[in-house]
Order: sequence, then C-alpha cells, then structure tokens
Amino acid sequence: MNKQAEATDAQNSKTFPQNKSGLRAPLLAFVLITSLFFMWGLAHNLTDTLLAAFKRIMSLSDFQTSWIQVAFYGSYFTLAVPAAIFIKRFTYQAGVLLGLAMYVVGALLFYPASITLQYGFFLVALYILAGGLAVLETSCNPYIIAMGEEATGTRRLNLAQSFNPLGSITGVVISKFYILSQLDLSGVEERAGMSAEELTRIQQAELDAVMGPYVAVGFGLLLLWVIIYRTSMPKASTEDTTIKFWPSVKNLVGNKNYVFGVVAQFFYVGAQICVWSFIIRYVMEELDVRESAASTYYIASLIVFTLFRFINTSLMKYFKPANLLVFSSLMAIISTLLAIAGSGYLGVIALVAISGWMSLMFPTIFALASKGLGQDTKMGSSGLIMAVGGGAAFPAVMGLISDYTGSIHIAYWVPLLCFIVVMWYGFYNSKITQAVPQTV
Repeated sequence: MNKQAEATDAQNSKTFPQNKSGLRAPLLAFVLITSLFFMWGLAHNLTDTLLAAFKRIMSLSDFQTSWIQVAFYGSYFTLAVPAAIFIKRFTYQAGVLLGLAMYVVGALLFYPASITLQYGFFLVALYILAGGLAVLETSCNPYIIAMGEEATGTRRLNLAQSFNPLGSITGVVISKFYILSQLDLSGVEERAGMSAEELTRIQQAELDAVMGPYVAVGFGLLLLWVIIYRTSMPKASTEDTTIKFWPSVKNLVGNKNYVFGVVAQFFYVGAQICVWSFIIRYVMEELDVRESAASTYYIASLIVFTLFRFINTSLMKYFKPANLLVFSSLMAIISTLLAIAGSGYLGVIALVAISGWMSLMFPTIFALASKGLGQDTKMGSSGLIMAVGGGAAFPAVMGLISDYTGSIHIAYWVPLLCFIVVMWYGFYNSKITQAVPQTV
C-alpha cells in the first residue's frame, strides 16, 4: 500500500469506525451501493412490461412471452456461483464493476436487436443484462449487510432494498410512456392479414420504442461505472480470499436454515415475478383496457410495494423479522385467493394489494438465511441469488396454465402455492432464532 493510500485509510478509520468484520463503511460508499438497488429495480420492472409488449408486437402466446423471464432469471441461476467465486477472489467493488459492465453491454445490445427484428436477439441481450444484475446482487446484498453490525444487518438491507422499488416504479413509468403507449392498435388477426412490408414497418417502429429506454439507461450506467471505479470503496480486508469452493458448499448444505432459506427465496421470487409479469394481462382482461392504461395499476402495485418496504423496515424495531414474514405471507395468500375468485375492480385491487405483502420478503429471507455464515457468506450469497431463478421457472408454468385453461385467474394458483412455502420458512426460522430488536 502506498503512502497516499495509507493516509486515506487512516483518515477513513477516524471518520468511519471499523466494525467486527474489519469493514469500514463511508457514507458515500453506502449511497453508491444503495443506488444500484434502484438501478436493478428499474431493469427488473422495465423488463416485466416487455411480456405485454412482445405479446402484441409479435403476436405471441403467454407461454412464448414467458421466455423473456426464462432468459432474464435463468441468467441469475447460471451466473450467481461464478459471480460469488469472482467476488471471493477479488473484492466487492470488483464484483460491482463487473456487474455494471455486463448491465451496460446487455442494455446497448437492444440497438442491434431492434434492427434485426428477432425475438431471440432480444432474449440474448436480456440474458447478458440479467447476468450483470446477478453479479451486482451477489455483490451488493452481502456488502450492505457487512457495512455494520450483524445484528442490524436485516434492517440495513431492508433500508437499502427500499430504494429498489423506487427503481421499479421508474422502470414501469418509462415503459408506460415510451414503450407501451407507442404500440400499434392492431391485434393478432389484423396483423395476420397485413402484407409483410406493412407488418415489418409497424414492428420496426414498436421495437425502436422498446430499444430507446434500454440504450439510454446503458449510457447512464457508464457514468455510474466511472464514478464507482474512481471512488475509494471499503472492503472486508480481514477476510481470507482463498477460494475453498467445496468446503464452503459442504458447510452451506449442512446448514438447514440456509438451505431452507434458498428454497424459500426460489419460491418467493417465482411468486413475485408471476404476480408482476401477468398483472397487465389480468387488468386488460378484467377492465377491458389496453396495455398503457393497464400499466397504471402495475405502477400502483409498485407504489404500494415501496410504501410497505419502508413501513416494514420501521416495524422491525418492534417485531421479529421472521414473524413479520409469516404475517405478510398469510396476507399475500388471502389477497391472491381474492384475485383468483374476484372479478372487475375487486380482483384488480386484490392483485395490487399482494405487492404490499411481498415487500419485505426478499431482503428478509436473504438476511435470515445469511446469518452466521461467516467466511462462507459470499458463497452463501450466490446460492440465494441463484434462487432468483424461480423467476424463470414459475412464470413459464403460469403461462402454460393460462394458455391451456384460457383463464389468467386459474394461473394465479401458482404464486399462491409459492407464498405457502415462504410462510413455512418464516415459521421455521422463528423457532430457531431469537431476534433482538436493534437500532440501525
């Protein structure tokens, strides 16, 4: 370490006390990492609206549109472990920079994809983009937990995750005004009767609308990449960087709370993506409106999700996180039943309400499952991020059920069953842990 770096480190140690893990957490570093929660929220929910967009643009079935989520969340499943190995070998900051770079490349690939008019090209771009998000989430979630005492890690992660739905709202608003509102009114039958030239002209205009926001986000992220690269970020300097893959796997597999947490996260993410991927489809059917108008209810869902994220962060001062997880899961089950059985505005309101109950689930499951992992935390984080692959599996099943039965209502039994698994994990964790209310 050179003299300038030593002086900077000494100054940081005076300003930002060192926690038990050896990690110093300057405010700027915390803010920059928290901003990434916003940016991947934007990408997630901007992508969710593509199901409705591509269904119209290319006259696809619900199952065919679900391949957007298969590509997106399948990338999480395949790249989370390589991301953890990379972060273990290097640093959290290196993981953040790698993830951001992949995010940028995937977003910019939307430009050539729009020129080719090929659905498969868009899926490739989404796979690369989502791979970047997998690396970011594998880095940032445990990084935030490590920026302070372990006892307050759950609340700290919930606080950082509170900015994720703000990005989600931004993504859907962008989609509403710059993508969905630009779709041609022509339906499947009308497009089938068009000449090849006319159909190509319409699709090109619609895909240009899809491409624009992604390319703009890509260039914006280049600037953020430079800022993080040039910022002195804290690192867990006392942690052994030696990669012990199989010993870590053995330790993690033997940890019942962790394994159950991974399973719960897999089912939770599947439920969330199911609810959000088909909410526009549900609203269009129940209220007889087009994609742009239906997206307003998606935005309402995300606003509810955001408000409840902050509310739940406050409630964790007084209630055990595991108990809040059980209660939220129960209310999500009830709301989903109302969406299945209801119709019109009753069903739509119930569907919007589900988002409020889902708000604490991801960060709470992540933090509860990560407790006490020690040197295996980075590898453990990769398993919890791999569990995001539930977002690839369950929407495809839901799409098949919707196509086969002709009812989007019946398809919502899929997320309902997922919420039951999440509630089960909450019960299990509440029995094996004794959470003591702490302040951040």
